[in-house]
Amino acid sequence: MKLETERLLIVPCTAEVVTVLTEQNYKNGPQVWGHLEKLAEDPSILYWGPWLALLKSNSTVIGDLGFKGKPDNKGAVEIGYGLLEEYWHKGYATEAVGALMDWAWQQGVRKIKAETLRGNPASIRVLEKLGMNVAIKSDDMIYWEKNKA
Repeated sequence: MKLETERLLIVPCTAEVVTVLTEQNYKNGPQVWGHLEKLAEDPSILYWGPWLALLKSNSTVIGDLGFKGKPDNKGAVEIGYGLLEEYWHKGYATEAVGALMDWAWQQGVRKIKAETLRGNPASIRVLEKLGMNVAIKSDDMIYWEKNKA
């Protein structure tokens, strides 16, 4: 399975796909390795962990994104994302996260949550563009959520 956008392919992390990370010397996503260990024990978490964002043009991994676990008993998931710095400010995060959110809605998710540091205006802008709403602000964090339309 893969998601496709105008410029990106978004693929769930599996042992086969992760070989690309080693080949490209990608070091942005330490959560990927922990996910692979958990996936070996519970294959049902495959799509509810990290995914890789690759450029369609040359298959370069530009970042990782994904969920922090399966939907809870209320149908809520938390999403996170991170891109390599050379791909910031080009719309890739909005494109990738938007595609993954659309996929989640199709799976029956009812609420998507996220969190950002208050001092991260680029990440805040991504969530604003995707229609996320501020749920709570703390001294250093902003917690976001969006309900299924």
